Amino acid sequence: MDLQSFLRFPLEDLPFIVLALIIAFTVHEFAHAYSAYKFGDDTAYNAGRVTLNPRVHLDVLGTLLILIAGFGWAKPVPVNPSKFSSPRLMSIIVTVVGPLSNLLLGIIGVFIYVGLDAAGVMESSSPGVSLAIQRFFSYFISYNFLLFIFNLIPLPPLDGYRIIADLMPLKIRYKMDQNVQWGMIIFLLIVFIPPLRRVTLDPILSIGNTMASNTLRMAYELFF
Repeated sequence: MDLQSFLRFPLEDLPFIVLALIIAFTVHEFAHAYSAYKFGDDTAYNAGRVTLNPRVHLDVLGTLLILIAGFGWAKPVPVNPSKFSSPRLMSIIVTVVGPLSNLLLGIIGVFIYVGLDAAGVMESSSPGVSLAIQRFFSYFISYNFLLFIFNLIPLPPLDGYRIIADLMPLKIRYKMDQNVQWGMIIFLLIVFIPPLRRVTLDPILSIGNTMASNTLRMAYELFF
């Protein structure tokens, strides 16, 4: 049994996938940590998380599962809302900036790729270099748009759940936190059971793919 049999993606695409994910996960977690620090919470700062060094943000198991199952995670950023001057509002902002950072990365990736194409870089490069650029940006753009949508799903441990929890009255939030383990079990069942994934998660993630393709199309219309 070879390595390819364990992977969800073509082995030759692995370097592009890993690089795209490292950037996406690192910026996402940095956005959480930096915004919390700017709002007065030094918890993440003291833990060394206000940095763009991927080593402090990546979770080994979470990254491996992305490659094997198409699903994974980075290390959660520690946040102490009690240090915020407006705990509920600032907690929501700190949570939202993570997914928004992936949306921004996806848009930036689109315009860099289309800009390179418009400048004739792909056409003037060797076939190998041109193919490498196309493969990297294909994964980089799609993953960042997918992570934007994926993290807004209101199930723990995703950002969407934390946003919903922060919007709820304290009594309801307390009950939600008491039952968070059931939400995580449901989430894992959806991710790892193909029939459940096809009818629940896949339609949601298709929105991310649609956003990526539409943004790419609009960028091409702008440059050409």
